[in-house]
Amino acid sequence: MSKAATPAFVALDRAGVAYAPRAYDHDPRAESYGEEAARELGVDPARVLKTLLADVDGELCVGVVPVTGQLDLKALAAALGGKKATMADPARAERATGYVVGGISPLGQKRAHRTVVDVSAESFDTVLVSAGRRGLDVELAPADLLAVTRGVTAPIAR
Repeated sequence: MSKAATPAFVALDRAGVAYAPRAYDHDPRAESYGEEAARELGVDPARVLKTLLADVDGELCVGVVPVTGQLDLKALAAALGGKKATMADPARAERATGYVVGGISPLGQKRAHRTVVDVSAESFDTVLVSAGRRGLDVELAPADLLAVTRGVTAPIAR
């Protein structure tokens, strides 16, 4: 597989950061894409992060949290200086990012969105996020994830 197989890899290559593609056989019947990734790749599920889009005071924003938890919408709004957050409609999230639900990457989206990564990511040397399609993750240092997304960390998972 070419490292530039998805826009996420293109963004990482442009940024010049180290990363490792991590592919697995995706089962379309899987109930949790992130937990499936952790199981198939043999990694601690706390290191596998899911990318969720939320509407914060009318602006689409990205929350990145461990697959073992949920996005705390109040905490996300607070981290971005907003008042209210609601989950984005899946079709809107797909249009805004260029990815399909279950494969939305925080990297290489159609346009940049303000991004908050749960602070728990900083406790690991590397984390895994979707690389832009189901069955394909990318492993990278949390600091590089923050740099490429221009994200910040905050306690946004529950």
